[in-house]
Amino acid sequence: MADVCCRIRFMNKELPWIEKFFRHLHTVHTHRLAVMKNCFKCGLYRQGLSHDLSKYSPSEFGVSVRYFQGNRSPYMKEKELHGYSLGWLHHKGRNKHHWEYWYDMIDGKWVPLEMPYPYVVEMACDRVAACKIYQKEAYTKASALEYYLTRNDRLFMHPKTARLLESILRDISVRGEDTVFKELRKNLREHRG
Repeated sequence: MADVCCRIRFMNKELPWIEKFFRHLHTVHTHRLAVMKNCFKCGLYRQGLSHDLSKYSPSEFGVSVRYFQGNRSPYMKEKELHGYSLGWLHHKGRNKHHWEYWYDMIDGKWVPLEMPYPYVVEMACDRVAACKIYQKEAYTKASALEYYLTRNDRLFMHPKTARLLESILRDISVRGEDTVFKELRKNLREHRG
């Protein structure tokens, strides 16, 4: 009975908990490495190295193993089942590259704050990497933009943040990530200077 509780449906077969553990660990490592490479191309070395370290915390890792599916974020499955995700709530509150981090109560209302430029760049690096990890061979240079446009995130972001992120993702969809990341690196140098 306990064995049944520790299994999920995964591509028409059951996966034991230990296999979910190692597959999720591999997914996190692969994703972090991809984001790190993207961030390094943009000149964001510290952010690349520290990206998503909270995913190894017990609050996030255990939940993610429990809801691991391999083709999308485990947080999505947890939200479907419970209406919320404790793992996601922990994650977004500790990682500045998520627009949800940048909300605050001002004059009695919750409002989005404009994200600092380096975190918007890291968010773009993250979205490109996530699409590559989850879409695998189906990934194209337009994948991150297409995913962004199918969600309502931009309605809740600060307008300048939403415009900047969309502009970066549109640019990637046309000119490719290597070219755009090289320009973002230059822009970040100018932004810091």
